[in-house]
Amino acid sequence: MASLSHFFLFSLLLLLSPSIAIASCRPKALVLPVFKDPSSLQYLTQIRQRTPPVPVNLTLDLGGQFLWVNCEEDYVSSSYRPGTCRSDHCSLARALLCSNCSSSTAPVPGCNNNTCTLSPDNTVTSRVATIAELAQDVVSIQSTDGTTPDSVVSVPNFLFSCGNTFMLDGLANGVTGMAGLGRHPISMPTLFSAAFTFDRKFAICLNSQSKSRGVIFFGDGPYIFLPNHVDISKHLIYTPIVHNPESTEYFIQVKSIRINGNTVPLNTSLLSIDHEGNGGTKISTVKPYMIMETSMYNAVVKAFVNEIANISQVAAVDPFGACFSSENIEKTQTGLAVPTIDLVLQSDVVYWRIFGANSMVQVSENVVCLGVVDGGLNPRSSIVIGGHQLEDNLLQFDLATSRLGFSSSLLLCQTTCSNFNFSPFISTY
Repeated sequence: MASLSHFFLFSLLLLLSPSIAIASCRPKALVLPVFKDPSSLQYLTQIRQRTPPVPVNLTLDLGGQFLWVNCEEDYVSSSYRPGTCRSDHCSLARALLCSNCSSSTAPVPGCNNNTCTLSPDNTVTSRVATIAELAQDVVSIQSTDGTTPDSVVSVPNFLFSCGNTFMLDGLANGVTGMAGLGRHPISMPTLFSAAFTFDRKFAICLNSQSKSRGVIFFGDGPYIFLPNHVDISKHLIYTPIVHNPESTEYFIQVKSIRINGNTVPLNTSLLSIDHEGNGGTKISTVKPYMIMETSMYNAVVKAFVNEIANISQVAAVDPFGACFSSENIEKTQTGLAVPTIDLVLQSDVVYWRIFGANSMVQVSENVVCLGVVDGGLNPRSSIVIGGHQLEDNLLQFDLATSRLGFSSSLLLCQTTCSNFNFSPFISTY
């Protein structure tokens, strides 16, 4: 397995290295801003692509296959190149079908003859383009030393998939595609690490407020946050990333769930991934809240309500099932003073603790709800850790060792995901 992995990386480097980044020196890491759209609750980022370069707004998809962009409208670039059928790029992208385009406007971006095709998907709406052109174009991004953004560097032959206009349905206003960070040979982290030969690691830190911005790092730390210049890479807890052969998404092995230190009775068979890829616990940036299989959801909600019995419960507010009056709930450094939720991992002493800032959702001035949603009786994944639970937590994905590093709440370090120093960086989003 190790030899195959090394062969894959060597092949990828050969494909990308002839036209590696335009920069005075090879960066050790790259950085992108993250914005939270208040209407859709999607997390957005922005890259620069094409010749001449234009800003491209994208919905962040942690488990997405690769970068896809709508090529049907306003895609103009002198450096666009389609993936030629049976080329090495097509093999790398697992694009094994060839296609010709019969449109009267051909050839244009997304519509060329003798090209290989992919199937990009909108994971917000589950819509899929069955035939979409593999392509390459210039992508520009800022480098970083982990403290602030630095010079802009470019990958002239960055692989991506064209999408279709219909695939934008359900995405945030102004978005023209999705940034896929998943386990795929041409995902954005894989291509960036190959182009610049830095560690196959990336980290996400989602902001909790729409008026602030979070951050994505490609490469290893340090990950420095103000105001105390704390390096969050030194404060991570590690757990294995579980391989799901049926998915490019990221899964972890949750063994049990504790609320206020008490173990919740669950059907533990649902916590493992079966041979068809069902079950287990995945991490998602396209789902706004934690989702649980019905029996697990009922058990967790019941246990939480029992532990918070001194707080008045009020009528549920869709999509949540347990809501409370916030008038008598104290505020702490880590949010509302409510029972902690622990996702217990490979041992009883390794757990992801969820505090009030990440467990509770403010739905009105005096009402808060437990941010967990009923996922039904037979969901694809038994637990989905959604965006709200990820906010102001830094997660580092080590693709080489299949390891997740997580910080738990940055509020404990007296900082947030919006405290990376983007001051030299001016966004047009």
